[in-house]
Amino acid sequence: MHQGVDVLRVFCGPDGRYGNELGVVRDGGRVPDHAARQALAGKLGFSETVFVDDPERGHIDIYTPSTRLPFAGHPCVGTAWLLDLPELVTPAGAVTARHDGEFTWIAARPRWAPPRTLRAYGSAAEVEALAVPPAGEWVYAWAWEDEAAGRVRARGFPGRDDGIAEDEATGAAALLLTQQLGRALNITQGRGSQILTAPGPGGIVEVGGRVALPAHPAL
Repeated sequence: MHQGVDVLRVFCGPDGRYGNELGVVRDGGRVPDHAARQALAGKLGFSETVFVDDPERGHIDIYTPSTRLPFAGHPCVGTAWLLDLPELVTPAGAVTARHDGEFTWIAARPRWAPPRTLRAYGSAAEVEALAVPPAGEWVYAWAWEDEAAGRVRARGFPGRDDGIAEDEATGAAALLLTQQLGRALNITQGRGSQILTAPGPGGIVEVGGRVALPAHPAL
């Protein structure tokens, strides 16, 4: 669709559908400055676009359509899968990665995640019925589907007024929710994306999911 940009779907559901689209510019050097990268990310219109500055060492730069991010979850999971790397280096810090069957996992520190308002609801039905809130606040709406099993229903609303009214799958918010709840989670977000998380040693949180090239559309 866009020359020189790989388009992935990250955090696909168990049936391979859904997932959040991600643009990856493997040759980041061809878009060398921040202004040009921001302009391209805005033109592409994905939740995030990644520019790979060093494909061997995993140095990456992440942009939404309107801002640069020091760290984000779904771009790291997708890029680690695409480049098959054990580590990515973001402006926030080094993110380790591993591949476990159909899942790609990253390990990161919650403090790297941009601020999110984690808003709990009483039921999954309440979350599903929500209208998009006004711009101005990044809201992660969530509720237990099955608390004993760690199953969560969630939706993400970036609130940036940049064309992304709802984020289909959000690794950074899932990381923050995992830190807050202190347990492993199995999150269904958006229309049917799946995010797995697990607390690790030293405050690290792992976030994992399926990644696919869009052989069939994200329904």
